[in-house]
Amino acid sequence: MTTSEASAAQQRSSSRDVLADAIKRRHAILFVGAGVSMAVGLPSWQSFVDHLLKELDLSPDVIDGMNDGYQMLAEFYRLKQGGMGPLRSWLDRNWKVAADRVAESKLHKLIVELDFPTIYTTNYDRNLETAFEVHKKHYAKIANAKQMADAADGVTHIVKYHGDFDDDASLVLTETDFLNRLYFDSPLDIKFRADALARTILFIGYSMSDPNIRLLLHGIWQTWERSGHRDHRPRSFVFMPSSNPVQEAMLARWGITLLTPERGACADDALTAFLADLRARIHPS
Repeated sequence: MTTSEASAAQQRSSSRDVLADAIKRRHAILFVGAGVSMAVGLPSWQSFVDHLLKELDLSPDVIDGMNDGYQMLAEFYRLKQGGMGPLRSWLDRNWKVAADRVAESKLHKLIVELDFPTIYTTNYDRNLETAFEVHKKHYAKIANAKQMADAADGVTHIVKYHGDFDDDASLVLTETDFLNRLYFDSPLDIKFRADALARTILFIGYSMSDPNIRLLLHGIWQTWERSGHRDHRPRSFVFMPSSNPVQEAMLARWGITLLTPERGACADDALTAFLADLRARIHPS
């Protein structure tokens, strides 16, 4: 190992220790993206797009060149159908993963065991809730203001940031839904801003090319810049399966440390190995 490689490895280990300490003190929150659900077999967004195209009797080339074309297709669906009920029902039926598969997922077991006080997710599915149930850990689901007020203390709060199938009004699915969220003034946005000021954040299962997540990260940075106390901001992290110097520089500007797998780690199990390493640092044998 070269000197530069040794230095990078030491820096990675130091960052992981900082994160592990924040988790141990219950001073960290987890933000979970689609990559975590796909690890247990959830269909990709492409299957959703294909369904919309079929339902609307459209050719695939209608969304050529569209960024986030599924949002526009979902908006068109609502305009044509007069509502989202049938589509929500289709998603609920088809975006399910059997409980035994979630129970067998080491990744989901580690998420439960790390015992975050709050987990945010942009996923609509209920895989996180299922994981807590099969591992017999209490939680409170939050997808709207009422559930926020009713949530019990002392249990993990699973915040469905883009909504939940049990509440059609909470779903952030169409282009209008996403544009409305750009104001960051919904009850869940207010809660997240408060958490972002006070806690270390770990993002997993995300592509940092996602414009919505990039806007979210920018918003966190902007909140701290305006606070007058940016030097006191808790460190935050994102785990990605590989390093990219452009993304690393952009994330660093927003105060987010990019974490990647250890040398020689299997790419398919990289996230699981990363969370297992955090658990080992928190509970050394």
